[in-house]
Amino acid sequence: MRGVKNKITLLILCISSIGYTQQLPQFTQYMFNTISINPAYAGSRKTLSIVGLHRNQWTGIQRGPETQTLSVHSPLRNDKIGIGLSVIRDAPGFENYLYIYGDFSYSINITETTKLAFGFKGGVTHYNLDQEFLNDPDVTQDPFFGNYANRLNPNIGAGLYLNSNAWYVGLSAPRILNTDNNRTTETTSVEYVALERVSYYFTGGYVFDLSTNAKLKPSILLKATNGAPLSMDVNANVLLYNKLWLGGSYRYNKDTASVGALADFQITKQFRVGYAYEHFISDLRPYIGATHEILLMYELFNEKRVRSPRFF
Repeated sequence: MRGVKNKITLLILCISSIGYTQQLPQFTQYMFNTISINPAYAGSRKTLSIVGLHRNQWTGIQRGPETQTLSVHSPLRNDKIGIGLSVIRDAPGFENYLYIYGDFSYSINITETTKLAFGFKGGVTHYNLDQEFLNDPDVTQDPFFGNYANRLNPNIGAGLYLNSNAWYVGLSAPRILNTDNNRTTETTSVEYVALERVSYYFTGGYVFDLSTNAKLKPSILLKATNGAPLSMDVNANVLLYNKLWLGGSYRYNKDTASVGALADFQITKQFRVGYAYEHFISDLRPYIGATHEILLMYELFNEKRVRSPRFF
């Protein structure tokens, strides 16, 4: 019985931290993984870019939330068109989400140094609860959990991305359609726990030259979801010798707050590795541990296209 209570406690913690509607996972290193939330970013790095990220959240809790992402995107021979593929596996507790989406972008030149990209995303989301959890006798008798289903739902998204070599702003809604993962359509309090609603993202950043070998890049991410509190991420990173990113972050919404630190190192021109640490400072702090992220990026450069370092 104690094990069942621990499982239910974990699920309640996951629900309380993300609200009563399922949302896309959020990352400390979102500025290096923008394609996961904005399809207009596809091809913006002017090269084939492959990014993998692993996030292990709340390490003090058994089977705490884990997220893995893999994204690939590139411009076509016509630099105005970008394509990509994003795969996200999100396991908040005993729930499992798998997002598989294709990305398309089209860019127009606003000025010689500024581009505006329009993006479209389409794909499917698979949802289910762990069978081991559902097979527990105490869980099978609880009507709360009997309302969940194994579902495959299509969805679409859209975005805008305005950028130059020194700054960027983006606006996107990666999931436009509301999807219901419940077995029944009755209006109950349980229904909203498995309901995926629309989220809107605003991102922005600027690169300041501090010296010949040092640059400062502050950035921000605002996330608004129907039925959930507004979330805000504020980051500041320093780039040293075009090799090493060092920075900190602060995340806040109505229910939770956290601080973090990150370090990214450009091992070669093609390969980058990054690590981020996040620590809750809200009322949940006594119950959950820290969060860790590992990021790997590989880019196949075309010297004719990429003539200066990419800062975002």
